[in-house]
Amino acid sequence: MRNLNARWTTWAAMALLAFAVGCASTHQTEDLLAAAGFKIIPANSPEQQAHLKTLPNHKISMVQRNGKEYFVYPDAKNDVLYVGQNSQYQQYQKLREEHQLAQEKADSNLLLSDPGWNVWGPWPDTVYTP
Repeated sequence: MRNLNARWTTWAAMALLAFAVGCASTHQTEDLLAAAGFKIIPANSPEQQAHLKTLPNHKISMVQRNGKEYFVYPDAKNDVLYVGQNSQYQQYQKLREEHQLAQEKADSNLLLSDPGWNVWGPWPDTVYTP
């Protein structure tokens, strides 16, 4: 019974973490878009709000408007549209890559400092695979 409770607790914690990561990544995307120079355009009219709901929410899409190429990111929950051109999109991609590398480094540091590795005892200088 104790094992079942531990499994359920672990599963619940993982589900909560997945939800939090999803919310955090959406917020991070919006922060990165703003930092890259995307303009935040509020959907002020009912027509704009209705159109916003037809777009793939929280997904960057390329659109053509008045002969120009734009990148848009709809946030229907907050009734805003992030709009940028190619230079802002390139800057967003650069910032996203830098953020991802920083996150991977932080995750790696967490693994390095994990005291759980001590249960393995000493490791040989060279790992032999038969």
